[in-house]
Amino acid sequence: MLSNTASRWFAFFAALIFLTANAAAKTRVAKQAFGHAPDGTLVDLYSLVDGKVEVRIMTYGGIIVSLRTPDRNGKVDDVVLGCNSVEEYVAQTAHFGGIIGRYANRIAHGTFQLDGHTYHIPKNDGDNALHGGTRGFDKVVWDAKQIPDGIELSYTSKDGDQGFPGALSTTVRYTLSGEALRIEYSAITDQDTVLNLTNHSYFNLKGQGNGDVMGHVLKIDASRMTPVDATLIPTGELKSVEGTPFDFRTPHPVGERIETDDPQLRLGHGYDHNFVLDHAPGQLAEAAEVYEPTTGRILRVLTTEPGLQFYTGNFLDGSITGKQGRVYKRRFALCLETQHFPDSPNHPSFPSTELKPGQEFHSVTVFQFSAGKR
Repeated sequence: MLSNTASRWFAFFAALIFLTANAAAKTRVAKQAFGHAPDGTLVDLYSLVDGKVEVRIMTYGGIIVSLRTPDRNGKVDDVVLGCNSVEEYVAQTAHFGGIIGRYANRIAHGTFQLDGHTYHIPKNDGDNALHGGTRGFDKVVWDAKQIPDGIELSYTSKDGDQGFPGALSTTVRYTLSGEALRIEYSAITDQDTVLNLTNHSYFNLKGQGNGDVMGHVLKIDASRMTPVDATLIPTGELKSVEGTPFDFRTPHPVGERIETDDPQLRLGHGYDHNFVLDHAPGQLAEAAEVYEPTTGRILRVLTTEPGLQFYTGNFLDGSITGKQGRVYKRRFALCLETQHFPDSPNHPSFPSTELKPGQEFHSVTVFQFSAGKR
């Protein structure tokens, strides 16, 4: 047995090793120039590294450019789709990895009423406005500063920007801790307005560009969804998922039922629908979990938001060549966009997206990665 003195020294060195390891695990943040926006504004690229997880985010669009995480054997790969340069991000319309606002998802006919006034948002999705209009938050350069374990991005959208009322000041914090990427959104306005923010990352847990995601196994904590019409605008109904291909309350492979002769799947060309999460809005809780059997990678999505848009990359068509020269074909990724419901300003029965002066919008989403056997 160790003597009392030896035991004390052993405990001291054990504690020292523990503290040193924890200090070493502190997220490292680095910045480099990445290019220029169309107006000549410098775009910076920030790297967040904690252990084997690395996230790179650029100030143009607040876009998650890459997210590298290990599989069950420790092999690290990039699990989000994206482009090689700012110019390529400017040219693409898939909204890879960006901060989406002022209003994520669709607004019917690009029109809504607020306080007795009618507002018009540029139509960029047939007769609808999608993801904030023709120049949403993923098409602007954000101010950035380093904070503990990550970065803080800020942007002020002027009154009337893309047709939305009020000057809106938005802050988005990306922080990395271990294998968890936390996104924290805050916003204030000087006039009544509407707001719906999300991140539009396309995930493929096999590695970006490595085939389709039909074998990914998905669970969503939602017993209802919002059916859509032919233009993918919600009908206003909150429909039970019971007995439908939209029931992911127990895990199912993404591709297991995607070709089912279901009216909603036909309208969406696959999954492109909002799920009504079962947890109380404002409570940070698990919304979804994805497991990829060949790599063992697991993604858990936690959020305070009331909805989750599940999209299976149905409109990727091979016309985009992404990182490492990989061609992005149909269903080569899935999106899990935490948000309020589409077209909420035109559906008073949906959770409100109105923001008033004196209020602060606040929302949190966490992407938690791990790997192993299921």
